[in-house]
Amino acid sequence: MTLVLDASVASRWLSKDDSERDIAYANAVLERLTLPTERAHVPCHWSLEIANVAIRGERLGYIEGSMIELFLELLEDIDFQIDLEASTRAITDLMELARFYRLTPYDAAYLELAMRLSVPLATLDKDLRRAAEKAGVALT
Repeated sequence: MTLVLDASVASRWLSKDDSERDIAYANAVLERLTLPTERAHVPCHWSLEIANVAIRGERLGYIEGSMIELFLELLEDIDFQIDLEASTRAITDLMELARFYRLTPYDAAYLELAMRLSVPLATLDKDLRRAAEKAGVALT
């Protein structure tokens, strides 16, 4: 099984600063992605979003460097497929999706990828969840 993984989910694996419900959801997605049959598709900017969460948390003092190291080791066990098409679609498809669904272009990239691959989307972002539901994209 395959899904599109939003950075909002993966960032909860590093920082547990959220509701118990959101953390449980993120952990369920993680458990699923550690299975050998599972694959996570991400747009090309995903790693920058994740790095930003880690660096920002470290600078603000609520994430320690040792936690980041463990998090990076965790990511090594997941089969990530990095989609490079988001950068070529940014000016056309992504802008249209962002305008129509009132998303950032970054979030529109997740929606577009899930739509293009016809796979579920894993996200904790409320605006992105709402847009996915309107677009007929399944949510995990």
